Amino acid sequence: MTQRKAQLGDARSGKLADNMTAFGRALRRAGVQTDSMRIALASEAATLVGVESRPDLAAAMEAVMISREEDRLVFRELFDAWFRDPELANKLLAQLLPSAEGKAEPSKRRPRVREALAPPRPAVQPAETDREVDFDAAMTASDRSRVHHADFNALGAAEYRLVERLARDIALPVPRLPSRRFRPSGNTGADSRMHWPGVWHEASRTGGELIRLPRLSRRLQPLPLLVLVDVSGSMERYARLLLAFLHAATRQAGRRDVFAFGTHLTDLSPAFRIADTDAMLAAAGSAIDDFAGGTRLGESLAELRRSFARRLTGRRTLVLVISDGLDTGEPDAMERELLWLKRHTRRLLWLNPLLRYDGYAPLARGAAVLHRHADAMLAVHNLSALEQLAASLASLMRASR
Repeated sequence: MTQRKAQLGDARSGKLADNMTAFGRALRRAGVQTDSMRIALASEAATLVGVESRPDLAAAMEAVMISREEDRLVFRELFDAWFRDPELANKLLAQLLPSAEGKAEPSKRRPRVREALAPPRPAVQPAETDREVDFDAAMTASDRSRVHHADFNALGAAEYRLVERLARDIALPVPRLPSRRFRPSGNTGADSRMHWPGVWHEASRTGGELIRLPRLSRRLQPLPLLVLVDVSGSMERYARLLLAFLHAATRQAGRRDVFAFGTHLTDLSPAFRIADTDAMLAAAGSAIDDFAGGTRLGESLAELRRSFARRLTGRRTLVLVISDGLDTGEPDAMERELLWLKRHTRRLLWLNPLLRYDGYAPLARGAAVLHRHADAMLAVHNLSALEQLAASLASLMRASR
């Protein structure tokens, strides 16, 4: 026991506490919410569990340091890259090695992990900090173009937060179509008709002379929205940002029902009623318990049919399915449920982030079924694609008339 302490160092005065503190700071750089209390709990967990088993140590630290499901994969990858020693990896908590950053292939790491493992920037004077903030706020034309065309999956933590804020400012006017109700209007188009009570009222005011012929035209109202967001592991970098975008962009829309699907269906409509986007994301994160799992769209649609069919409004609902189509369920079940959904809605649009690849073809079984039944497939992998989404929706609805 004495020999092991001499090798590892005591948790209170040796290298373990320093490494835990540095690892906690790296988690914060990667966008994981952690504080000094969690770091202290991680150190205590390491002393209780021991360092003989690396998986046990990782599980103990993850239990006390991670509270959001979307941060678990980032923690595990950062843990593997941070605590690594080829000679003692199977029996002790590795000391922080200067060469740890080069052990794993950078191209295979998540952008948040790459940014967290990057060497810290040198401290600058307050005047330089102010100039840097001013520069970031202004942004050059080339920087703005790069951010607008950068794939969400290739962004670092700081860039991801910036793009998420910019996405909230993109407008998405939901198509408006004539409803069954009429309103007084001066329109004399084909969809208008005479407002006879108004005619008699006008005639009574002018002694029986018909000077003006009031007319009625149909009210325009936005289509009801049904949004299905894939929260599987392959959609990890897109789900949160697209939820923030849709929450802000469809704020002025009429009825909107939002569901997350992975291994099962989760109703996010109550969270979307929250006015603040950050509060909505926190509520959605608490509601989703299958984040970064598998994708079973067929089973999720079956649950939608059984429990939420009344959310669909008279075949006028516009359905947005946000997914990469990498489904792990049965294609026959998905096709059966998609046929039911098509019969009860107006249009089914597939928003696919994999369209960022030139020459993409939906060859996977689930993707092929979804592509066969979707009315259109649109890209949502960067800010530029989100800006074009509104124009694409409008043109599709005009074609559907």
